[in-house]
Amino acid sequence: MVVGDFAEERDTMVIGAGPGGYVAAIRAAELGQKVTIVEKEYIGGVCLNVGCIPSKALISAGHRLQEAKDSKIFGIKNIQDPVLDFKVTQNWKDHQVVDRLTGGVEMLLKKHKVEIVRGEAYMHDNHTLRVMNGDHTGQTYKFKHLIIATGSRPVEIPGFKFKGRVVDSTGGLNLPEVPKELVVIGGGYIGSELAGAYANLGAHVTILEGTPSILPNFEKDMVKLVLNNFKKKGVTVITNAMAKNSEQDDGGVTVTYAVDGKETSIHADYCMVTVGRRPNTDDMGMEYTDVKLTDRGLIEVDQQGRTAAEDIFAIGDIVAGPALAHKAFAEGKVAAGAISGKKTANDYVSVPAVCFTDPELATVGMTKAEAEKAGLTVIASKFPFAGNGRAISLNSMDGFFRLVTTKDEGTIVGAQIAGPGASDLISELSVAVNGGMNAEDLALTIHPHPTLGEVVQEAADEAMGFPTHI
Repeated sequence: MVVGDFAEERDTMVIGAGPGGYVAAIRAAELGQKVTIVEKEYIGGVCLNVGCIPSKALISAGHRLQEAKDSKIFGIKNIQDPVLDFKVTQNWKDHQVVDRLTGGVEMLLKKHKVEIVRGEAYMHDNHTLRVMNGDHTGQTYKFKHLIIATGSRPVEIPGFKFKGRVVDSTGGLNLPEVPKELVVIGGGYIGSELAGAYANLGAHVTILEGTPSILPNFEKDMVKLVLNNFKKKGVTVITNAMAKNSEQDDGGVTVTYAVDGKETSIHADYCMVTVGRRPNTDDMGMEYTDVKLTDRGLIEVDQQGRTAAEDIFAIGDIVAGPALAHKAFAEGKVAAGAISGKKTANDYVSVPAVCFTDPELATVGMTKAEAEKAGLTVIASKFPFAGNGRAISLNSMDGFFRLVTTKDEGTIVGAQIAGPGASDLISELSVAVNGGMNAEDLALTIHPHPTLGEVVQEAADEAMGFPTHI
């Protein structure tokens, strides 16, 4: 504690007002705790401000532009050539989407009487922290319980300092204009989503991926659909490419990369680097507590999110597991419950993952190969969207739904979706996997017609040996 500084006492404190932090704060308040949340920058965190939500807004804008340009298949002709006013697009994204959601979160925190403290938190010991303001003043707090939800930040690679025309995903979401040429380094979730969004908005995009394939967390037949769509849009995908350096001038940035030792340069308007994220656990005084970190900077926790310091919990991107907002939501509720004496635990079987490419990709549980590696005897039942009436009426027939079930009992151990509405359809399969349901449960559940969700019932019928529409 700073000499002469009076420490204010608090019941439960939360560091970070992102998806995990604000949900934890609200749930703790609902369970009767007096809660203080500390946030140095964004209410709503990266997700609502410069991540999940604004990226989906740009993706939606790109889809609308493409639909306006070409709807001849529906008999809509002689449309005046649509013109994109990107300043209006960005204004809509920032104010009608982001501001609305972040304002709503702040309202919810206030509704639950959560105290909001602005500033950056530094740990002093297992029950004390200090919040520093931008003017170098600060306040010390003593707490009974603490939930750390500080999230993550983009990884910066040598030769590509985030400055000027070399941007991270945050900068990529806030470009002042749609670039004619855009280089994206990293073909994971973020890189592939934003590459597709800017291609739809009119940019020529080159993706440089260091591994043999983009989207390595999805199966090859799913990724192939995305690659085919990228090809139609003129997106260039270069794999096994090592980004070497960048040089900026008044007109843009030159990116040099190497494949099999051969160097090549591309001149673009902007270069966006999306090669991963690192946990925000450094430079916050964690060494003054009993909290233990892994070599990657992740905080070690138990099933309730409790750290080696009994009264300190950690959730979200700073603990093991996928760095996904919905995982942080769940962990925040569990930690808040544990502090309140509830018998909560992060005992889910699997966390669903979604990528908003064209087509959308979604997965939960195990793939067929993963299940077999785990010693299970499984079957994979696949139904194409080309056989679904709703998909045909939407003219969105690319893709498929696949259900992975055990051969003997038909237990659902995984599912993969590539196609229209995959991001919404995966929720039903998350329930099935985490609930230990079997194929018959889905097959006997009446799905409304005509809907995209019928592919689930069709694949379940196939898994039982009674396919109807295939």
